[in-house]
Amino acid sequence: MVSTVSTVAYLGLEARGVEVQCQLVPGLPNFIVVGLPDKAVAESRERVRNAIAAIGLSLPPKRITVNLSPADLPKEGSHFDLPIALALLGAMGVIDAETLAGYVVVGELGLDGRIAPTPGVLLAALHAGERELGLVCPVAQGAEAAWAGQVEVIAAPDLLAILNHFKGAAALSPPRPGEVEPPVRTADLRQVKGQESAKRALEIAAAGGHNLLMVGPPGAGKSLMASCLPGILPELTPGEALETSMVASVAGMLEGGRISRARPFRNPHHSASMAALVGGGHKARPGEVSMAHLGVLFLDELPEFQRTVLDSLRQPLETGEVTVARANAHVTFPARVQLVAAMNPCRCGHLGDPALACSRAPRCAADYQAKVSGPLLDRIDLHVEVQAVTAADLVLPPPAEGSAEVAARVAAARAVQTRRYEGTSLRTNAEVDGERLEDVAGPDQAGRELLAQAAAAMKLSARGYTRVLRVARTIADLAGAERVGRVHVAEALSYRRRAPVN
Repeated sequence: MVSTVSTVAYLGLEARGVEVQCQLVPGLPNFIVVGLPDKAVAESRERVRNAIAAIGLSLPPKRITVNLSPADLPKEGSHFDLPIALALLGAMGVIDAETLAGYVVVGELGLDGRIAPTPGVLLAALHAGERELGLVCPVAQGAEAAWAGQVEVIAAPDLLAILNHFKGAAALSPPRPGEVEPPVRTADLRQVKGQESAKRALEIAAAGGHNLLMVGPPGAGKSLMASCLPGILPELTPGEALETSMVASVAGMLEGGRISRARPFRNPHHSASMAALVGGGHKARPGEVSMAHLGVLFLDELPEFQRTVLDSLRQPLETGEVTVARANAHVTFPARVQLVAAMNPCRCGHLGDPALACSRAPRCAADYQAKVSGPLLDRIDLHVEVQAVTAADLVLPPPAEGSAEVAARVAAARAVQTRRYEGTSLRTNAEVDGERLEDVAGPDQAGRELLAQAAAAMKLSARGYTRVLRVARTIADLAGAERVGRVHVAEALSYRRRAPVN
């Protein structure tokens, strides 16, 4: 007799069905697991053996074979422990094998039979819902699995509790979805003294989901303004919150099943590797750019990152996803992020100040800024120079307008874009392209003439031309204008980086 239990294997944000088949046959006592298991899955034999012993049972003196089907799909992770144990108990006749056929099972076993949390339970629950099956998972992740909706969830603390539940001795209560965390209060724009042009660029970036680069001396407030950005962005919609939670679930960072409506804000250190930033590793995991999906990726001290690491962001910024290629699989993670970067104008940071600048200026600035490639800079919509804060600025009273007022204008502009792109996969102006861009952002005659002149004078690439149109559309939305005009194009061009003179 072959006992089968359904589980999943994770490939990016996709949960693929796996059938755990267990058979007991006469022969020398042995316990083998086949079907491309990794080290963690192969080691499950000892965890399963001891967990079953902990509930007072012993393995029969037979040849135990566990097959993970399909056999050509790589199996990674400790979440295969529990389905292997239940398939084995089904083959032993301890639990009804037909009952197990109605559930997808995930969970790691301890030597004492306890069931430990594993990454990806939310994906497993959604997969179970698609197949109209129930889910058996660790009790610590029951609240996470309950977010999948109309799925029967059995969240058990240990192996014995599962047996008692299926035998009717002690039924487990269905878990409730975790809490929805309110957005955490961030820095307020009232804290920023001066920097009106930079704050305007920050508002435009938030309204249209555009990438932003701030260049200025140390202490000018670049990092402070970046930390204010989450406070002016609109909350995630329920669908978007589920998307970001799926990424967090795969990364094992969805604690207690709590889902947040706040947009992610990731701030990796400049020593981050390529795998840490865009994802990868031996077991492909989401990187910072995917953890910031539908939120903000803030790169402070931009030229201090390795150039190859920065250039690896070029594809995600264009396509909104990251594909990690491995010899045995291709894994895709979402990466629709808003890049916000900050950098000093030169290594010492005081270019243009005769009293503080180094003797190598302007060569120092050219060498420092050359660490960031032109193609990456071309993908940044808004370039703004942040001036040094003077003593006169610091003694001024706080500005009358703070994050709340700016957030209201941003929300109104986002609402316009939501109505405009209803029925499509687009969310913001930063994503629109092709003929649709010409339809929604085509300027009037005066604006078109100005854009044509500027494209030649500033040596705009085709990508740069497109991004100017997107920014102009966002500026028009903030102004409540139906058509993009000359004034909107002019402001969008003012934030565009000029091509270097040969």
